[in-house]
Order: sequence, then C-alpha cells, then structure tokens
Amino acid sequence: MPSESKHLRISRELLAEIAAGKYVPTGRLPSEAQLVERFGVSRPTVARALRDLQDQGLVERRAGAGSFVRDAVAPAVAHRQFGLLIPGLGTTEIFEAVGGELAGLTRVHGYGLLWGGGHVMPQEDMSVEDAEELCDQFIRSQVAGVFFAPFEHSVGCDEVNRGLAEKLHRAGVPVVLLDRDLGAFPTRSGFDLVGVDNFAGGYQLADHLLKLGCRHLAFVTRPFSAPTVKARIAGAREAILAQGLPVAPNFVREGEPDDPKYAAGLFAGGPVDAVLCASDHVAALLLRSLEKSGKRVPCDVRLVGFDDVRFATLLSVPLTTMHQPCRDIAAVAFRAMLARLADPSLPPRRIALSPRLVVRESCGAYLPRG
Repeated sequence: MPSESKHLRISRELLAEIAAGKYVPTGRLPSEAQLVERFGVSRPTVARALRDLQDQGLVERRAGAGSFVRDAVAPAVAHRQFGLLIPGLGTTEIFEAVGGELAGLTRVHGYGLLWGGGHVMPQEDMSVEDAEELCDQFIRSQVAGVFFAPFEHSVGCDEVNRGLAEKLHRAGVPVVLLDRDLGAFPTRSGFDLVGVDNFAGGYQLADHLLKLGCRHLAFVTRPFSAPTVKARIAGAREAILAQGLPVAPNFVREGEPDDPKYAAGLFAGGPVDAVLCASDHVAALLLRSLEKSGKRVPCDVRLVGFDDVRFATLLSVPLTTMHQPCRDIAAVAFRAMLARLADPSLPPRRIALSPRLVVRESCGAYLPRG
C-alpha cells in the first residue's frame, strides 16, 4: 500500500477519535512511538499524519511535550465533572483539606467536583448504601473520574471498598485512591493510589522515641483500621529491630482509646514508656483517657500521633506527630487522574509522598534530662 494511504488512514482515525472526545480532558494524543506501534508503520509516516492534522488546524505540536488537540475543536470540558467519594469527610481533617484543595484544582482547570447531590454535602455519616447510591450517581452523571478514600473501622470494609471501586471501573470511570488502598497492607489493588509513605512515617516516630531513651513501645489503634495503619505499624517494628531491641508480643493494642479502662490496661501486660497512636484523633482520645486514669503525658508515658491536624497544638499536651502534606497529596492526585485519562493503559501507580516529623511536648523531648 502506498505510504500516502497509510498516513491518510492514520489521520482519519485520529480525527474520528478527536471528534468522539477520546482525548478529553488533556487533549494529548498518543506519542509518535505509540502510534508507530499501534499502526505498524514507520515514524515518518506517523509524523506526516500528525502534520496533516496540524495543517488543518486540528492539532498543535508542542516541543518536548507531544501533540495536542486544539482547544477550538476539543469537546467542551467546562461542564465535565469529577466525583469525590470520602466517607467520614466531615470528621477527618486531612480529607477536608485534600477535598478542599481538589475542589480548587478542578475549578481552575475547568472542571466541576461532584461531592453528592450536585453540590458539597457532608459525608461523615455515609453508609455503604449511601456510597453505592453516590457511585450510581457518578456513573449516571458521566463523571470523568472519581477520587475515592476507602471506608475503614467497620466489619467487611475491605469487601465494600473493592465492590465500590469495581463498580466504577466496570462503568469505565477511572478511580484514583486517596491515602489508602483497598486491601490489607502490603497487598496492592489495580488502581492508582496517592498518599504518604506510612512505613517511613511509622519508622521515624518509633526511631524518635527510641533516641529519646524509650525502650518499651506500644502501638494503639482502633479495630478495622485502614491499611495505612498497618504500614505505620510495620515501620515502627522495623525501627525497634534496627536498634537491636525485641518487639513485644503485645506491641499492637487494638481497642477504643476513649475508654479509661482500656488506657489503664495498656500497662497491665508489662512496662510501657511510650505509645504510638494510629492517628492524632486516636492520640487525643487516649490522652484524655490517660489523664483520667492518673497517667501523666509525657512524665509517665510519652505519646505521639500521626496526621498533624489543627487541634494537635491545642491539646492539654501539644502532640508530637507526622505531618501529612495535604495540598501536595491533592495536587499529585489531580495530576495522576489527568494522566490516567490521557493514557488508560498506564500501569497502576502508587505515589507515596514523604511525611514530616513535628516535635512537640507530648514525646518528652523537652523534659529536663535525668
């Protein structure tokens, strides 16, 4: 077949895909190498096909970036929307920050953000049935993609989370997971995930306490916690082992931290001089319970959290914690979504940002030596 026929066939197929809106929202066409592989032709043939589209004013070629559909012919994206599915949104401060940042990013880039019912709605009391209905709404609304922070602290939440993500996937809706994966650590799902390096965060917290002289650590978490907590536990264990110390058989203590009896029971199975908490919220509840049981922080026991929420500095003892970069998480998640829309064939990615240790009074770093 003559070379001309090949490049015309390529340009016609690309034109049909442009008209169908395939390259919305980024407008980016496949690279020349991808088109060479797809059509089984030479690079000059592909280049000529793209040049024809460029000459027609349909495509613009940007040096170092690739070929893009010109705005004038791209389907309108101003009314396109993303969905946000975050159970417990109103009670988890980091998700409030991430959600607010995503709302700003989508607006700046010409998208809407559907939080439920077509407008912002509280999701702190969302049931599984509510989440399923919201997923159905996202599908009916033909959202471009969904940002999803899976359920935790409930029986069977792993199965629920997988079911919700798969429902969206079967409908052709891309999903970017926020903060946590769908199954137990260290397994990975087939979806993009953006969060922090929880293993490194757990390691840094435990290592900090050990450097302060603590030798008997415990990790407090609520039942059915997210896989992120398992990663923090694993990191803390590794820090203890790295110091040549044994990890106590009862290192992980599951329970309800707002129960003074539970707090007092932390010291019944052996010495504990420092407690790592799964989150700042858990640490705040445990701090109050410890005070009720007669334990002083940090004089009797050191305490650290994770997240660096606003109230961490307002507790009766300001909380040492790991700071989560919420703005960066939102920005990276948004870029990951755009990349997924531009190239659905990308392998699932896990993007882990670095948390930062914030030292305050609760860890005992400022106690007089001796």
